[in-house]
Amino acid sequence: MYAPGAVLALCLPCFLSGNAFGYEYGEDYSDSYYNEISNGERLQSKYFSVPDVSSFLFIHVAVLTFSGATQIPCPPQDLSRWDKLFIMLEDSQMKQDMLLHQNEDMVKAETDSIWKELHKLNNNKACIQASENTSQNNETLNADGGKLERALMATVADLQRVHAQLALFQRATAHRFLPSGCEMALLFPMRSKHIFAEVTPSTSMSLQSFTICLWAKVTQSLNKTVLLSYGTKKNPQELQLLLARHSVLLTVGGETHLVEAHSVVTDGQWGHVCAAWSSEQGLAALWVNGENVARVPGVAEGHVLPGNGFILLGQERSRSGVYRDLDSSVAFTGKMTGVNMWDHVLDAGRIKEYANQHGSCDSRGNVIGWGVSEIIPHGGSQYIN
Repeated sequence: MYAPGAVLALCLPCFLSGNAFGYEYGEDYSDSYYNEISNGERLQSKYFSVPDVSSFLFIHVAVLTFSGATQIPCPPQDLSRWDKLFIMLEDSQMKQDMLLHQNEDMVKAETDSIWKELHKLNNNKACIQASENTSQNNETLNADGGKLERALMATVADLQRVHAQLALFQRATAHRFLPSGCEMALLFPMRSKHIFAEVTPSTSMSLQSFTICLWAKVTQSLNKTVLLSYGTKKNPQELQLLLARHSVLLTVGGETHLVEAHSVVTDGQWGHVCAAWSSEQGLAALWVNGENVARVPGVAEGHVLPGNGFILLGQERSRSGVYRDLDSSVAFTGKMTGVNMWDHVLDAGRIKEYANQHGSCDSRGNVIGWGVSEIIPHGGSQYIN
């Protein structure tokens, strides 16, 4: 029960001593501060001091000690103007700190934005530099392209000249070209009754079968152009291999026994012509450039060619048997080579082999062999190579 009195006895000396110290060292701030502190809260004395906070703490601890956490009987004093001033200063400091943080954030954001803009500008500068480099490269390429274009135009002109020369050379080569590796040919320069070649066979012409093959390049084929003919005094047209425009014809034993292939020959081009016949069943066939173009049975079936006749190239025997009576309208004009005749029918494989332009001219017939049998040119016909 004496605790409150003891506490009061302790509080009063401390409070009075605090006022005394404040009186000795206090400052007059009444004229310097005009804060939100009202005039009613000002003290009457000229000097005023704020009690030390440690004194209050000491008193509070003493009260708790002696009273056993009993509530202090004296009520707490109201905040003085210095307390309010300190609180205002603390609030102001907090506001300043907040403003500083806010300013720092704003400055950081602006700095980041500036760095981004600088980075963009740097990238744009790189793009501009790349564009300038590309433009320079394009100008260089355009200049080089002009040089290349001029070089290409010159090359094209050279190629055109070379092409013209090659075409001329090809025409000259084609004019002198002989098929199947043959080294010579018979030339019939014009259509004349005096121009032909006479053939002496290696064996008798009394045959029951035969195969005739030759290469011919006709200048112009008329309604009847003779390639090869065999005739006797009795029948001047016993055997004939003919051209009629673009067709090939074979007659055996007379013109009534005929086999024909249409549209197989072209003027001015080398062509390989073969004719085969057998008296057995009278089977006759025509081959052009290795292809069988006609095959007819019953042609002079059972017939046998008579011997002791005359073989002519490029012309046919007249009925009078006199050369001056030959007909110029049936004369052959052009070139002829590789003339061969066998006394039997060749198989298709051998005929195709002989029709190869890049083949060999070494194969020769046993009745007429090109380069072996006697073939005598007459009139203006001649051998060429």
